[in-house]
Amino acid sequence: MSRDAPTDPAPTGLRWLWLLVAWTALGLAMLGVVLPGLPTTPFVLVAAWAAARGSRRMHQWLLAHRIFGSMIRDWQSNGAVSRQAKWAATISMALCLVILLLVAANPWAHGASALMMSLVGVWLWRRPEPRLAAPTCEPPTCP
Repeated sequence: MSRDAPTDPAPTGLRWLWLLVAWTALGLAMLGVVLPGLPTTPFVLVAAWAAARGSRRMHQWLLAHRIFGSMIRDWQSNGAVSRQAKWAATISMALCLVILLLVAANPWAHGASALMMSLVGVWLWRRPEPRLAAPTCEPPTCP
């Protein structure tokens, strides 16, 4: 069973709440594309999770999305995160930590932030990576 398989839509009142969460998370993900330090992947995954509960149509749109679709499907199938996303998150966290070290004078802020980012990085790099699809070939070209 997938991590956020669409279920029957929630009752009308909750459906709007799930849609609000989904669209808010998607908006934050879009901001994360251009703002350093604001992650994209977690917000896309939250958007898909909430959309699965509030709108089958939005959930299907996210799954079929040219940019976000594969990320969501990889996470739903086995909690996988691509190596490219792992590197992007790691570099972004490192850049944010350098900026924090330059602008914040509080050593507790430095330490707490470095610890939290390190923990997130360890967790992230321990996630499996998506499996590549087996290449298909036609009989005349197969070895």
